[in-house]
Amino acid sequence: MSNSDTIFVAAEQPLVALAGWLADTLQLERLDDPELQADQYFFRGRARTVDGRVLLLVGPNIYGESDPAPEDVSAIDRYTGVVDVRISGSRNEEAQTKEARAIFDELAATQPQVALVLAKAMSWIVAAYLPGAGVHSFPPQTTLDADDLDAWRPWIVG
Repeated sequence: MSNSDTIFVAAEQPLVALAGWLADTLQLERLDDPELQADQYFFRGRARTVDGRVLLLVGPNIYGESDPAPEDVSAIDRYTGVVDVRISGSRNEEAQTKEARAIFDELAATQPQVALVLAKAMSWIVAAYLPGAGVHSFPPQTTLDADDLDAWRPWIVG
């Protein structure tokens, strides 16, 4: 599968607390993996949109920049955590995309003080949840980058 579906999370709590919240909210089981890096957490749970299991890898956001140049600004710069979503044993990108959106919507509904961004292929912003503003879905191929800053700025953590 060439595309990834990723949820970026802006939370004030440490990553271990964020991982615990995700596990509790989504009813996930923690898995041990010797290849995990520091501050990474691996989970498995019931998929919401297909028969089967979903796998989530939670870790720090290594993709955003803390002080980007204006042309390098991204919608994900101020988000501290990242959740990679995969359907176990599936190579169906459409099914994975639907599953990631279902998880995003569930998280937005259960933790109203945590900002979220749903991204596709680390290039496109699919949806964002901003406390007090709600969920906003973006037109296809709206980039995470400065090129589409005016489209996503009102919906992300600034």
